[in-house]
Amino acid sequence: MPTLDDENVALAPPMRLPGFEYQLVDVDGVAINCAVKGAGPPLLFLHGYPQNHLTWRHVAPRLAEDHTVVLADLRGYGDSAKPVPDDAGLVYSKRSMARDQVGLMRQLGFGQFQVVSHDRGARVAHRLVLDHPGVVTRLVIMDIVPTRHVLTHVTLAVATTNYFWFFLAARNGAPEHMIATDPGYWVTTQTAQLLGAGASIEPAVMADYIRCFRRPGTIAGVCADFRSAVTADLADDEQSGVAGQKVECPVLVLWGTKGLVGPGYDPVSTWQLYAPDVVGRALPTGHFVPEEAPDLVTAALEDFLD
Repeated sequence: MPTLDDENVALAPPMRLPGFEYQLVDVDGVAINCAVKGAGPPLLFLHGYPQNHLTWRHVAPRLAEDHTVVLADLRGYGDSAKPVPDDAGLVYSKRSMARDQVGLMRQLGFGQFQVVSHDRGARVAHRLVLDHPGVVTRLVIMDIVPTRHVLTHVTLAVATTNYFWFFLAARNGAPEHMIATDPGYWVTTQTAQLLGAGASIEPAVMADYIRCFRRPGTIAGVCADFRSAVTADLADDEQSGVAGQKVECPVLVLWGTKGLVGPGYDPVSTWQLYAPDVVGRALPTGHFVPEEAPDLVTAALEDFLD
């Protein structure tokens, strides 16, 4: 695996998906990197940590055969802008990140769209549908349960397997300092821990994930993302819960049987506490569902999406 000392990783240009049109779209002063392909109903893909839009490299081209596919890098990740974090956790709150994506789609000409999301991107998508009702017509969530549920049901398995949630949220500068000493080691060990047995990510793709972590501002942005989860995001989710606010569109939940979500939760019944119209499917993967089982994911999406 490439590491910090690999000069080829440090100097490599961004990896691009063939046939996709790349652009940086300014959304209220935040540049969001995206790749667009296809024609038909608009479909926004949101990736997770510690990755970028390449997460969807095996799934998106097939969906682009009959959809307009938009692959976005979240703020702080990939080649999107990395605003300076704030103490209140608002800059990297899921509310702010969701606003980026609604603005992106509007600038691309789409006032309504479907969303496919994984990991951190799924947390952004959850907030997006709550804050912007009617904008998302169908939502796909991969390998998470809601942030509020995770943080109010912390178990030994959560604390040990997802230790980085709490490490990255530390406010003493230690995570930023320690990750910056060897971003390549951090990214590869994090993904290796969460991959299912026998699964791997292509070296060129892993190199691009590492390249992005070496960009100025990425580490600070990623830490701020996790810091917001236990502050601003939790407060927003608690407020939505007290108000009885739920996801209004149909939801498909996919999860891996070899990760933490499948063995640790009942994903469908958990999400039914937050959305009335939920269906789900377990897949034989670890956490990185779209990268480990792209054919199964694509089939599930084709069955569910309009």
